This record gives sequence, structure tokens and C-alpha cells, in this order.
Amino acid sequence: MSRLFNVMGNLFKKHPFITNSVVYGSLYVGAEMSQQFLTKKVLVEKSSQKEDIDYPTIGRYAVMGTVIYAPTMFQWYKWLDGTFPGTSKQIIIKKLVLDQFVLTPYLLTVFYTGMAVMEGADDKFLELKQKFLPTFERSCMFWLPAQLFNFVLIAPRFRVIYMGVCGFIWVNILCWIKRQQTHNSRD
Repeated sequence: MSRLFNVMGNLFKKHPFITNSVVYGSLYVGAEMSQQFLTKKVLVEKSSQKEDIDYPTIGRYAVMGTVIYAPTMFQWYKWLDGTFPGTSKQIIIKKLVLDQFVLTPYLLTVFYTGMAVMEGADDKFLELKQKFLPTFERSCMFWLPAQLFNFVLIAPRFRVIYMGVCGFIWVNILCWIKRQQTHNSRD
């Protein structure tokens, strides 16, 4: 096990962008897979109601987590840590506010519209309009404490991977929210 940690540590040092992207994307995919496994296999009362795993959806989450979110977050935290170095109370508050009120709205917008584009939805902004505010509220409850811990205790080179672990939990929440029905105003 220590050999695995040494290998991972070397990958993070030599190729931080690629390693963070692959790890974060894998955790993102893992969250959607766990959601599908629970909702389609485990929590179903009758075996006749069980469904197959939806691999195209998992593919969309792979694109979102690996190609869109991870690079964005890698650059964001590189900029944030470079612009606001240190762990003083004032610095932590600045980072928390910027992260929650600048990055999060951007990421939620990209998530809902990006998924709608990949799904071929007729109204690319319907989910964004209906789910942005409740998702953002939940995000504040989840991410503000998680980010406080991140900015106080996590070394900068491990921020994206820490965010990946938190993201695994968060994306499970996000997957659940995404599965909630939208209501077309024309209905």
C-alpha cells in the first residue's frame, strides 16, 4: 500500500494536471455509478423493476468531471492559492467567499447546461432555471464547511484530489438533484 502512495505522490509531483484530472474524473464517474447502482439495483423492491446501468449517462459524467470540471478547478485553485497565499482568517474568508460565490455559480451553470447539451435536450436551460437556486443552497451547506477544512488543513498540491473526494459526495447529491423531474412551463 505504501508503494501505491509513493507512485501516486510521484505522479502528482511530475504530472499534477493530468493526475488530478484523471483522479477527479474517476471520482465523478464513481459518484454517478454509485447513484445508478443504488437506484437501479439495490433500492428496487422487485427484481423485475431493476434496470440496467445507463452507460451513456456515465460517459457524460466522465466528460463533465475529467474534461471540464477538473481542469477548471486545477487552474482555479492554482490561481486562488497564488493570489491569496497563507491560512490567516482573512485569507480563508476571502477564499471561501470567492470559491462559493464565483466558482460555484459558474460550475453549476456549466453542469446543467453542459449536461443538457450532451443529452440533446430541447431546452438547454430548463434544468438550470429550475434547479440552480436549490442546488446552490445545498452547495453552500455542503461546500462552505468542506472548503474551510480544505483551505486550513490541505496542502495546495492535494487540493484538487481533496476536492475530488468531497466531490464524490457532492456529485452523489448533484446526481440525486439532477434526477428530480423538471416541469416544462408549457405543460
